[in-house]
Parts: sequence; C-alpha cells; structure tokens
Amino acid sequence: MVKPLFFYGSLRHAPLLEVVLGRSLDSGAATAATLLDYAAYAVAEGPFPTLLAEQGSHAQGLLVSGLTASDIARLDFYEGGFDYDLVDVVLDGGQMAQVYVCGPERWTAVDLWDFDGWLSQWGAMSCHAASEVMGYLNSRTRDQVAAMFPQIRARAWSKVLAAGWTAGQEVFAGQVEIERKSRAYAGYFAVDEVSLRHQQFDGSMTPLLERSYFIAGDAALVLPYDPVRDRVLLVEQMRLGPLGRGDAEIWHLEPIAGRIDPGETAEHAAIREAREEAALELRSLEPVAKGYSSPGDSTGYYHIFVGLTDLPDGAAIIGGLASEVENIRSRLTSFDDFIAMAERQAIANTPLALLAYWLAHHRSRLRS
Repeated sequence: MVKPLFFYGSLRHAPLLEVVLGRSLDSGAATAATLLDYAAYAVAEGPFPTLLAEQGSHAQGLLVSGLTASDIARLDFYEGGFDYDLVDVVLDGGQMAQVYVCGPERWTAVDLWDFDGWLSQWGAMSCHAASEVMGYLNSRTRDQVAAMFPQIRARAWSKVLAAGWTAGQEVFAGQVEIERKSRAYAGYFAVDEVSLRHQQFDGSMTPLLERSYFIAGDAALVLPYDPVRDRVLLVEQMRLGPLGRGDAEIWHLEPIAGRIDPGETAEHAAIREAREEAALELRSLEPVAKGYSSPGDSTGYYHIFVGLTDLPDGAAIIGGLASEVENIRSRLTSFDDFIAMAERQAIANTPLALLAYWLAHHRSRLRS
C-alpha cells in the first residue's frame, strides 16, 4: 500500500503536481499538513526548496493520499532529477507519510522557502518545464533530464513570455487541430514533429499536414550606439548557422545578443549581455522591435533594442564569458560606415540590417 506523500515545496502547487502525475487529483485527496522539526529553505541553485532537519521549526505543506505505484514512479522520475528520494516521516498529529528529501550537502540553502513568492514568479514556468520533463519519462533517464534543466527552463520561460504579450496584428483566428506531437530531438535546442489540420480562409480544414519546428528560447538583441561620437559597436564571432549552410564566411557581424534567462525581462537580458560580451554599461534602451526570427519553422523570438552608451576609442575589445567558451571581438563603426554596409548588403544578419535602418530613422532624435 502506498503511503500518503507530504509535499512542502513546488509540488504544493496542485496544477504542477497534476502535470507530474499526468492526471487530476481526486476530490479530497489533498489536505493541508505540517511537518515538525523540519524547515523548508530556498536553494541558491534554482527556484525550488530543500528540507532540512531543524529542531523547533516546522514546514507547511500538502498531504496527498490515494497515490498509486504508477504515480510514485512518475514522481520518482521528476524528483530524482533534483536528487530527491522518499523517506518516512511522522506529521503533526501522528499521521505517517513519506516526503522527498536529499542530503543536506546537495544544495546551498539560503532563506526560508516562500511558497507564495515562488508561485507568483515561477509557478507558470515550472508547469511548462514539468510538462517537458515528463515527456521524457520513457525515453531518457532522470540524470539525462537533469543535465537538460537549464535548456528546459529557458524553453519554459519563453512560453511565459509568450503568454504576456500579443502583437495585436488583427489577423485570422482560425482553428488548429493537433492530432499528434512528438519530440524528435532535445539538447541545447529541440525539434518537435507535429501532425495537424488548420482552418483555411474559406472556413474549410486542410488535409492532415506533417510538419516540424525548431524550438529556441527568446533572445534579447541590442546595438550599442554612442550618439555623441555617432558610432555603433558590432560584435564578431564564429556562428554555426553559416557553418551548417556552407557559407564561405563563418565569422559574422551581429548586434550583441543572448538568450533571456528564466526570471529575466528582455531589458535585463540586453543589459547583462552587453556587460558579458563587450564590457559595456548601457545608459538606456530604445525598443526597436519584437518578433519571430522565422515563424514558418522556428519558435525563436527576438526582443530588439538600441542601447545608448559611451563608445570611446578603447571600447573595442575581445570579450565573452569563458564559462561559455565565448570568443567575441567587438568593432567600432561610424554611423556613416554602418549605413553604407547596409546599403551595399554587406550585413548578413537581418536583425542588424533592421537596426541600421531604424537607427537611420531615429538618429536625429537620439543625437539631440
């Protein structure tokens, strides 16, 4: 017989628990409970807690009964990626239960766990992430999935960002029927294959279509501009896209760019990437555009800015994070030379070309 389980951390959030279980909770299966002489602490390594024995403290949580062996197997897969395993405990009032814990040395405990604060900031992202994690239940080990957590969270955070913004294009809102969706590849990026039908402009449905799309996280792009010196800073680095296409030029000129990390806004990511890639401090950001890089085949979504800053002669450096094996050379370019590059189609990066023409349109305002 499966003992009731006590959840003190993120799985206190019933929608997240149901994603992991792959089913809805039975009515009355979950009740509030307290575990004495333990405390839940947030950890420095991620938006989740750890449980530590602490005399005189208590941990609030959710007691769930009626779980099956299949439920436990799914929970073991999910929690095991964080190195949590089941142990027996006695709750306040004498109720026997089990709880997922790990060794006290596994994570770096910081402050007491704030469930409501976690729910507000991370609840939606965690549900999206758990959905991807549980999709690997029968194809990957829990350790393999754990190694993918940074990418999984980045993809989940993109879904949160997508839910918070609509372009308002006033376009056709037709039906889409998905018959099958599967993950064909998952690593730093991912690829999904999908069988679908969609409504056409005359109201009819298409035949079954077999399609695939590339899954990338949202990215922030920023072109540093010095309105006093009237110059921009471009970055140059080796890029895999040109390599895979067979381009003769593998190193390309780009704006500063990087993935938006979970919990970040696009603005914070742009400012951080300017520091990491070019050691620049941006005074302010000018929003330029938001949009898909290639909506026909990719979820990649760009948040594009011009960043106002000082660009003295010594600003061009070789930068990037050593931890990410980045080797990025920055280049100072006058506005006249920059727009001339765009005019003769010497810019092979389309967001950078967009930035050139946006800057040409707004340059007088920025310089004033």
